[in-house]
Amino acid sequence: MNWTISYEPYLPVAALIILACIAIGLTAVALYAGQRGAVLRGVALAVLFAALLNPSVNQEVREPLSDIAVLLVDRSGSQSIGERSAQTRKAVKALKNSISGLKNLEVRTVTVTSGLSSGQDGTHAFKALRSALADIPPDRYAGAVLVTDGQVHDVEKANRKADYNGPLHVLLTGSEKERDRRISIQSAPKFAIVGESQTIKFKVEQWGGTRVGERALVTIAVDGKQVRQIKVDIGTRVELKLDVPHGGPNIVEISVNAFKGELSRQNNRAVAIVQGVRDRLRVLLVSGKPHPGERTWRNLLKADPSVDLVHFTILRPPQKQDGTPINELSLIAFPTRELFSKKLDEFDLVIFDRYARHGVLPGIYFYNIADYVKNGGAVLVAAGPDYAGPTSIYHSPLADVLPATPTGLVTLTPFRPLLTTEGSRHPIARDLKGGSLSDPTWGKWFRLIETDTNIGTTLMTGPTEKPLLLVARRGKGRIAQLMSDHSWLWARGYDGGGPQAELLRRMAHWLMREPDLEEEKLSAKQRGKQLLISRQTMDAKADTVSVTTPSGKTTQVEMKRVKPGLWQGVMAVDEPGIHKMEDGRKTAFAGVGSPDPRETGEIHSTARHLQKLVVASGGAIRRIEQGIPRLAMIKADRALAGSGWLGLKSNGVYDVKSVETLPLFATLLALAALLALICAMWYREGR
Repeated sequence: MNWTISYEPYLPVAALIILACIAIGLTAVALYAGQRGAVLRGVALAVLFAALLNPSVNQEVREPLSDIAVLLVDRSGSQSIGERSAQTRKAVKALKNSISGLKNLEVRTVTVTSGLSSGQDGTHAFKALRSALADIPPDRYAGAVLVTDGQVHDVEKANRKADYNGPLHVLLTGSEKERDRRISIQSAPKFAIVGESQTIKFKVEQWGGTRVGERALVTIAVDGKQVRQIKVDIGTRVELKLDVPHGGPNIVEISVNAFKGELSRQNNRAVAIVQGVRDRLRVLLVSGKPHPGERTWRNLLKADPSVDLVHFTILRPPQKQDGTPINELSLIAFPTRELFSKKLDEFDLVIFDRYARHGVLPGIYFYNIADYVKNGGAVLVAAGPDYAGPTSIYHSPLADVLPATPTGLVTLTPFRPLLTTEGSRHPIARDLKGGSLSDPTWGKWFRLIETDTNIGTTLMTGPTEKPLLLVARRGKGRIAQLMSDHSWLWARGYDGGGPQAELLRRMAHWLMREPDLEEEKLSAKQRGKQLLISRQTMDAKADTVSVTTPSGKTTQVEMKRVKPGLWQGVMAVDEPGIHKMEDGRKTAFAGVGSPDPRETGEIHSTARHLQKLVVASGGAIRRIEQGIPRLAMIKADRALAGSGWLGLKSNGVYDVKSVETLPLFATLLALAALLALICAMWYREGR
């Protein structure tokens, strides 16, 4: 209940002021003149003036509203270290017990996690606090209590002049005596040219137990293989130069040795994933006798902006003697020595398109080409009828690396290329539109150069299961053979056509080591709160993959067949950081959340990040290991923290449920009192 008086004047305020002045003046004159009844006259005028004000007595029925406090509980990655989880549970239980003894207080508990979405790196406690305060009226906000290790990463985004005026208290987990060492990557390129040197900048930091001039041992590994060990000064940024060995992801792992009493070894390593790209792919295309499919290769390679193409066609072999004067020939000399002796290693791929030996290339150059393949080069042979004859390039030193031996026969019959079992699994032929092991829907070809397979893998066959497309590895290099010169029929759309451009593109890029076209490949990527693991293999079954999380926990993931040659497995992830995958033959890394998350970086308990904000709000910071303070409701104009206690603001807000109004001069009693005064005034003045 609450009583108040309100006024609803019958006359304007200005008129009432004038009348009040007149009444006061008349009463003063009467008193000065000593007139009989002057006092009663003044009282009567005052009562009359009060009646004109029309006062009312209001009776409010009020319902007190509870104050609202927010309890923020940090369950991020760094909170799982040591005894922090147990300290957090103990503090939350004690706080809730303390809150239950406070009257007129409502508490909202919010759990703060970290790092599993790519858009969030670290602990965003104040984002969670703003969400919790979104529907709380500002005049009911009592304050917030944050249970954390102090590693909060959105302090700079906290609104220090917020509309919600209340204290922020912090209960710190962990210990002031913690010791920890970590390595952090300051900068690293995301993409780099293969074969070029790149700079990665990193720093080793240490908290607790640091000695002047102390150094740490750092190990550098690329794709799981150790390449270097160096000693570095703690706290000093180090520049590391490394070559990018191959295309695709290059996993650079930098780790530092642990020291005694260290809080966690989880942050003693950092991983940088550098995508290796080739600046320009140089391709040498050597065409023999002109045929309808010759421009197919040229058009395909010229259409790729990443390819530099050098193309020569042997139109006039040395033995051709038709009496044409030399000065009338517009042909240029084939620069055989420059291409096949001096600059051969500069090419990423050499293609022989229906090329036959006509004395243009001496045998020594074929030796060079064979060595080029064994040392890491790539050769593609698109064969024609010449491959079956005596001028075949097979009858040269190149035979040492060629996977198919010609039988001397050429099949001239319509056929549809068929995928082999290996072809349906291989990334070159897998998923080609219209492909099938038994009944493909693509167009027919009409010529096949028959061969016997020496080495390698047959991806496609022709009539009577004769090899049509073969691929092989020789030494460090790769080689492929297409035993027909009729692939151009697909490009022309004959008999429905086929995926000619895609097939030839995949062949060329597999030879040039495109990572996505590797037969044996292990990879993974984050998909929401899951890790999707993919395994490309030529085997009939993929092995179980062992996944190691940043904290060292190992999980076995069974792989399921998605399509021929491709297997996948799914693993739930609740820990941000670099996950390592192994299946006994292949190793891969995948980043969950962020490649170098803050939660696995700076993990020691500290009040440094929150100190200014807490002081500005009137709150306090206490360590749980020193005791858990009780909570109390305190008026806003008093100190909100003290020894052994933390205060929440008592706002005293209420809701008015109903109001009853009683006019003072609208009752018969008030009218009778006014008439009695007037009568008394007349009586007194009449005597």
